[in-house]
Amino acid sequence: MKALFLTGALQLLVLTALAANAQTSAGTTVTGTAQTADVGITANSVIGEVKVIDAAGHQLIVKTDAGSLVTVTVADKTVYMKSAPGEKTLTNATKITLADVGEGDRVWARGKVPDDHKTVPALVVVVMNKADIAKKQDAERAEWKRRGILGIITALKPETKEITISSRSLMGQQAVVIPVTDKVELRRYAPDSIKFADAKPAEFAELKVGDQLRALGERSADGTSFAAEKVVTGSFRIVAGVVTAVDAATGEVKINDMQTKQPLTIVVKQDAVLRRFPSASEMGGMMGMMGRGAPGANGGGAQAPAGGGRPGEGQGGPPAGAGAGGGRRGGGGMNLQDMLERLPTIAMADVKPGDTIIVSSTKGADPTRLTAISVISGADTLLSMMAARQQAAGQSAPNPSGGLGSGINFGIGLP
Repeated sequence: MKALFLTGALQLLVLTALAANAQTSAGTTVTGTAQTADVGITANSVIGEVKVIDAAGHQLIVKTDAGSLVTVTVADKTVYMKSAPGEKTLTNATKITLADVGEGDRVWARGKVPDDHKTVPALVVVVMNKADIAKKQDAERAEWKRRGILGIITALKPETKEITISSRSLMGQQAVVIPVTDKVELRRYAPDSIKFADAKPAEFAELKVGDQLRALGERSADGTSFAAEKVVTGSFRIVAGVVTAVDAATGEVKINDMQTKQPLTIVVKQDAVLRRFPSASEMGGMMGMMGRGAPGANGGGAQAPAGGGRPGEGQGGPPAGAGAGGGRRGGGGMNLQDMLERLPTIAMADVKPGDTIIVSSTKGADPTRLTAISVISGADTLLSMMAARQQAAGQSAPNPSGGLGSGINFGIGLP
């Protein structure tokens, strides 16, 4: 959970190991406006990803999660420490040199930050290696896939703090009750946020029927209840439409909403996931290889591992017996939810006018502008396939705003 976990972890490192050196005076206090603008920059530190290393010039260029570029200047006296993701103190950190810092690494640079927030003369640079971060993220995703459940909130009991969700299992859609005890970590996507890591601590009262939910824990033997350790929810909006214009410079895509026939602007930021659904001819070959586990077979398959909600997710899958929907699985194919999450990622340049896309976003302030979490291009094939399957089952055609039906939850991702 990149931004949330790493920022928090590095800040804990600051408090634990470097508190003795923290000297905040009135002259170094960051204004409330600046803090709101970029929480990765404080009066005495910068947290972000290394974008450029200029060893000869004794500086690094770091990009914060909010997108600010800050030049970190280093000197002979600068101390470099490498810490593993997940560490809460510097007890196990090792001393390194500037030569050990790589592009893509996560760093916390300690030093007095000028009012313009453009530079920081670093006294200490704490580094989390890019490969170590990726390894931990993979482990976290695998854990959420192996011990996770995914569904739509259908009922809430505030008096007992119980959530009922509709989740897919081998038997189809199933109601599952999730008690929210004091030990459960409850988080929620903020409006216009796009990452799992953007989820903030939440109260039970904030939950709503219709929200998507992903939880980590253990499902009961009969599948009707789930003992959660962590619960993440969000109010998502899902639309489908035909692309009318693409502006790669601004990261904006214009579509006409299939449901309302109204024009919408889709804002595609760096952390959004863009995927392409196979064409009808490609689908024929894939379904042949997948056999009875192919989308549309046996009511949707419910077999094999699921992927995730960001680039690079879903490249390995959990062990047999568990899946993204929390349903028990048997051997060898994959259901449609799995397939959506395992589609290869594409670039913004691959989205063209005339493409049919499906977009998921959190519900933001402006209903005409959606900040995309996920975008699936080539969605006309998917919608046709869903329509045929639901017609065969005597159901109405899929409605993207309802999550595509059939228990497919196209919104909330994985760490």
